[in-house]
Formats: sequence, C-alpha cells, structure tokens
Amino acid sequence: LDGNFRLFVMLSAVFSLGAFSYSFLLIFANKFGFQITTVPFFYLLFTLVATFCSYPFGVLSDRIGRKAVLQISYVLWGLVCLAMIFADSTWMVVAAFVLFGLHQAGIDTVQKAFVTELGPAQYRASALGGFQMVIGLCALPASVAAGLLWDRFGMQAPFILSLGLTVVSAGMLFFVKERP
Repeated sequence: LDGNFRLFVMLSAVFSLGAFSYSFLLIFANKFGFQITTVPFFYLLFTLVATFCSYPFGVLSDRIGRKAVLQISYVLWGLVCLAMIFADSTWMVVAAFVLFGLHQAGIDTVQKAFVTELGPAQYRASALGGFQMVIGLCALPASVAAGLLWDRFGMQAPFILSLGLTVVSAGMLFFVKERP
C-alpha cells in the first residue's frame, strides 16, 4: 500500500480518536437541560438527517471529489464541537444534532468509497478491511478518553479535544492525492 493510502488511514485514525460515541451528544443534551424523555428525539433527528442526506453527499462527492466532501464533513463535525463547547441555548444543541447528521451523511459512505479508490485494485477488500480495523481500534480509546475528560474537566472537554484532532486531520487531508 502506497504512502498516500497510509497517510489517509493515519489521518482517519487521528480523527477517529476524537470521534467518540454519539452517546456523548445525547448525554450532553440531557445534562444541558433536555428531559430524558426528549433525548430519543435527538437520536431520531440526526439519524433522519443522515439518512436523507447520504445520497446527496454521495452525488456531491462524484461531482467535486471525495476529498472535498470529507473536508466538508470535518468542518461539519468541527461546528458540532463548537456548538457543544459554546452552547448557551437549546437551539444550539438542536442545531448541533442536525449538523451531526449532516456530518454522518458526508463521512460514512464517502470515506469508504475513498478508501477503495486509494487502495490498489487487487487489494480493495483488504484495504477496506484494514481501514475499518484501524477505525474500530480507535473507537474504544476515543470514548474512554472522552469519558475521562468529561468527568475531570467538564462536558465541553471532549469536544475541545475532538475539535483539535479534527483540525489536524483536515490539515493532513490536504496532502492526500485523489486518484484520477
């Protein structure tokens, strides 16, 4: 696997270390003041947004490129983090969940399509499997770190770390070359 593919896997791992479980978003909404009975609404909200926007993001990635859509997705996640860090009203929390749904729509399918394009044709399945393994291995430490930060420094702390890792990942993405 070439350096370009390895760079993409590495930047995705850095991003994944800050992409903790969406459960933290739901807990944030509850701690912010939303009743526990309304929290499932937020899950439904971001899931519906992601569902209805995944196809348009896929079409957009065909038109402007996978990298551009991934950058948009990183910006959307950065906006989610900023909304949670500076939340001072209920509308900001609701907007964060809409942005999270848009982020999910942009990253889920486009990231996998990009991996299959960056990997050598004869190793596409292995490249995708290896990529998913790296992302999966980052999931547990990401959520453990988020929980520790939340407990020790407050509920904004995981979002601050995630924002920093997102900026690093987005910067690294500029150096990945798309295949023609």
